[in-house]
Amino acid sequence: MTEISADPIRVTHNWGSNEARRRVKARYTADRRLQFYGIAAIGTAMALLAVLFTSLIHAGIAAFTTTKVELDIFLDPAQIDREKPAKANYRKLVRGAFKSYFPDVKSRSQERQLYGIMSNGADYILRDYVVGNTDKIGQTVKILVPVSDPFDQLYKRIIPRRIDALSIDRIALFNALRQQGVLSVVDGSGVVRTTVYVDPGKVPSEGGLEAADYDAMVKEGLRSLFLKEYSRSYEEIVSDAAAGKLKALVAADPSLVGKTIDVDLPLAANYDNLLQTGQATMRNPRFSSDDEFVWFDSLEARGLIANPFSWELFFNADSRFPELAGLMGALSGSFLALLVCFLLSFPIGIATAVYLEEFAPKNRITDIIEVNINNLAAVPSVVFGLLGLALFLNTFGMPRSAPLVGGMVLALMTLPTIIVATRAALKAVPPSIREAALGVGASKQQVTMHHVLPLAMPGILTGTIIGLAQALGETAPLLLIGMNAFIPSIENIGLTQPAMALPTQIFSWADSPERGFVSRTSAAILVLLGFLIVMNLIAVYLRSKLERKW
Repeated sequence: MTEISADPIRVTHNWGSNEARRRVKARYTADRRLQFYGIAAIGTAMALLAVLFTSLIHAGIAAFTTTKVELDIFLDPAQIDREKPAKANYRKLVRGAFKSYFPDVKSRSQERQLYGIMSNGADYILRDYVVGNTDKIGQTVKILVPVSDPFDQLYKRIIPRRIDALSIDRIALFNALRQQGVLSVVDGSGVVRTTVYVDPGKVPSEGGLEAADYDAMVKEGLRSLFLKEYSRSYEEIVSDAAAGKLKALVAADPSLVGKTIDVDLPLAANYDNLLQTGQATMRNPRFSSDDEFVWFDSLEARGLIANPFSWELFFNADSRFPELAGLMGALSGSFLALLVCFLLSFPIGIATAVYLEEFAPKNRITDIIEVNINNLAAVPSVVFGLLGLALFLNTFGMPRSAPLVGGMVLALMTLPTIIVATRAALKAVPPSIREAALGVGASKQQVTMHHVLPLAMPGILTGTIIGLAQALGETAPLLLIGMNAFIPSIENIGLTQPAMALPTQIFSWADSPERGFVSRTSAAILVLLGFLIVMNLIAVYLRSKLERKW
């Protein structure tokens, strides 16, 4: 027998050596480090999501309630025609009922301020109520009407009654003066002591001391007190009476001309208050007078102010007044656009995927088509908006801002996603299903329609719903085709009528200057996120419900 020698390449490894233990320990350490990085990444993502939702909820929770005032209104049959109830002067009725709470208000200016507490839409709310309840004409009814946005924000403690009258730079100016020790209180008024040169060159030959430029002398004296960083704001530290005080001193003693004197100049009101009380505040400029606070407090003390859930947020159309603005127009526009998107992208996407996966020959042309479909799935949405603008609006002349056009643009954007998801679902069906069907005599079409497609439907539905959820949140393509029109009424919304979508509504509110739209914007984002979460939950449910295991 031939003797078999040992393989010289094989080397016995000593797993018990120190080097082996060190390597094993290093591997375990690397595994634990990788696990830590993964847990840290997940924790960071969850923390950022928590911050996002917390900030949105904190900013948007105020929009889910509306501050309202209760009015007792007599629906006078002499002013309301039962045959044409919409034609009555409801503004007069609303203002009359509100004015009855404050019989002491007489002047027109006070009445304007008083009526400013109520929303401008109060009379329309009463009109809609009467039109829907004509049997109430001739009776006294209780009705809640919203207050105007400033008082809504005031009641919710979002804005204060009084704000700082001085900016941070002005307070720094005041502190710089106080450090120099030139501020004091004389005869109950705040003053700043400075050195003023009574310049003879500023005393004209005609007019004498009466016509001297005392204001310029005061400014020159103040300039010596301040550092360069305060050079633009030093003049406002003193009141308008400062020049008059210097004039009175010189008039009493003309020999002061040409001399440098120490003088106490009166501080401006805000700086005087800051010196004596430590506070310098002013009425919030969103309110016309302090009387408005008295009247509003009176309404609150009598229990006439309520803060119920804001159904208007969901059932009102858009408005220029934050307390009246709602999402119904945007929700309707988004629904119609998504309906068009689904009706176009779902059958076309599935048919395309089925043909490419099951019937198309594998050649250069199909390879090019597949590459382009995969590339289109990654194209920015604004490109599809530009395509819709050029093709549907400029070339075919379709109606601008219409959900029909918006749905078609979203369908173009969603198609690649549905095609890719459908092809992945078709590939997941085991080949044995196809082989078994073909083995019993089924045609290629019957195999696909009766066996493969039904088994792939859970994945297809999941991809479709995720694609529609992505389309629901798109803003750029809808802005380009004009689906950001101001729609104050939802009565005429249709596929070819101007409309607004939920993302463009959020964009519009975020760009509005009124403070009330800040909470409205956050609330609309929460509603949009709610729809996206629901759609994704539906996708997960359908997948788990319809999925089959082999």
